[in-house]
Amino acid sequence: MSWLKGIVTGEEPEPYRERPNASLVRDPSHPNRMVSNKPANRPFLAYKEYREKQNRVREEWLKRKKERDEKIARGEKVGPEEKDPTAQEEVGLLGLLKFILIVILCITLAGKFITGSFIWEYDGKWSRWRTYFPEQGQRLLSERLLAEFDGRVPGRPIYLAIDGDVYDVTKGKAYQPGGSYHIMAGVDAARAFGTGCFQTHRTHDLRGLNEDELRGVEHWKKFYLEHKDYFKVGKVIHPPIDPSSPIPEHCKPGRAAAEEGPKKSTPEGPQKAQMKAGSSGGDL
Repeated sequence: MSWLKGIVTGEEPEPYRERPNASLVRDPSHPNRMVSNKPANRPFLAYKEYREKQNRVREEWLKRKKERDEKIARGEKVGPEEKDPTAQEEVGLLGLLKFILIVILCITLAGKFITGSFIWEYDGKWSRWRTYFPEQGQRLLSERLLAEFDGRVPGRPIYLAIDGDVYDVTKGKAYQPGGSYHIMAGVDAARAFGTGCFQTHRTHDLRGLNEDELRGVEHWKKFYLEHKDYFKVGKVIHPPIDPSSPIPEHCKPGRAAAEEGPKKSTPEGPQKAQMKAGSSGGDL
């Protein structure tokens, strides 16, 4: 600790001198020189000892290998060939997989220790079992059966359909009876998701929608598919649409299917909430 004393007092440290009774060993880098067995030299000395041991093991292996080759030349029976015990093994695919598994295990255990959750409290699409097995438990529902899952029967899940796909939205408070979007429960209102006419366009009929409205429908289909709380439960079977039947009229005066130019309407009521959610990622 003479260097610490020099920092405090400003005095120069005394030069290092070997102790008279210090044990000396051969220098690994200069065989003709002896060095002290002090702690600073021990890592180098230990490495030298390791290398010498490896050389001895390899020489013994080479001797056994030579004897085995001689027996083979004489036609004698020999056992399986012995691998070089000093050879460094390359990391193969199995070793890489083991390493990745160990890293994942360490990360999950750290998450459990720090946050109390093995997945670090992540609650998104990729933490749900249905993301990897989306077709498990899928069912086909008629429009009549879909209407029975509108939240009015206690204990029964709440379903919502969009363009034929049925989702369980039970966790959404807005879809509960009395909620702001309960009108969308139990029905395929795909058209309303595009036009914003939530009172009059509660239908799957998408005829006559312009490009902006069709993009709106696709946006909401993706929204429900990737939502962390809602999951797909199946499909709804719709009867064929009569092509000669009239196209539902838009809820805003002046908006018709044959309007000129792709003008984007300014929604009112629930559609304002739709456009706001479209930018923030929230419900409708």
